[in-house]
Amino acid sequence: MKKKIFIGLFCGFVAGIIDLIPMLIQKLTWEANLAALSMWIIIGFFITTSQIKINSSLKGILISVLCLIPSSFIIGRKEPYSLIPILIITIVLGSMLGFFIQRLTKTIISN
Repeated sequence: MKKKIFIGLFCGFVAGIIDLIPMLIQKLTWEANLAALSMWIIIGFFITTSQIKINSSLKGILISVLCLIPSSFIIGRKEPYSLIPILIITIVLGSMLGFFIQRLTKTIISN
């Protein structure tokens, strides 16, 4: 189980770095950058430890969108139109994260 959790945290970190690239280009605040990075690390943990029996990509989307909801109220209050690209990135990265976590855990743990 420790290897599986490490894989989830590592993949979440990678997803967070991918999400940070456009945020750094836009010169967003460090608080926003750290919030995004930590959200993806937590999502990686939740995907790994969740027992929901659905397709791994759908699991990633579901968990990532659920984790985004609290922040979306704060983001949407100041910049409602920015929620559209944020939701798109969340869906894409969540799907990829779910897929890669499932693939890596099968590959690494079965060896």
